[in-house]
Amino acid sequence: MRNKTACFTGHRNIPAAHYASINRRLMEAIISLIHRGYRFFGAGGALGFDTMAAQAVIALKTQYPHIRLILALPCISQANCWNAHDQAVYEVMKAQADKVVFTSAEYTRGCMHKRNRHLVDNSSICICYLTASTGGTAYTVDYARKKELEIINIA
Repeated sequence: MRNKTACFTGHRNIPAAHYASINRRLMEAIISLIHRGYRFFGAGGALGFDTMAAQAVIALKTQYPHIRLILALPCISQANCWNAHDQAVYEVMKAQADKVVFTSAEYTRGCMHKRNRHLVDNSSICICYLTASTGGTAYTVDYARKKELEIINIA
């Protein structure tokens, strides 16, 4: 299944002026992978690019009903401190996912890294939105490179 699975990682803050073009490149990348036989798409459920990617997969399911969205979430309380709108979007995303996995029951210092490693370890391609050389996205993309995943940076 790993050879038919792609994961997503990206920054939480996406410049509003670039949102539409990033979303277009994201959709093109996902469709390209579907045509290459990819069926499973894993997202981490964070704000920003993770949510954009999950919503893209959900939207594409009408045209490609065989694809599956897998949410790998770091802990049950991930969205507890988010504003009401973001929590509502998160709950809809979880309800529309084909599978939801929590990599930790409770928040711990390393639960986000554990979630990111889970996504990479179960994928053969990483679609990312990476514009900075530090932070969680850079760490995840570096880990994906070490694990010899194909990297598609849509930034």
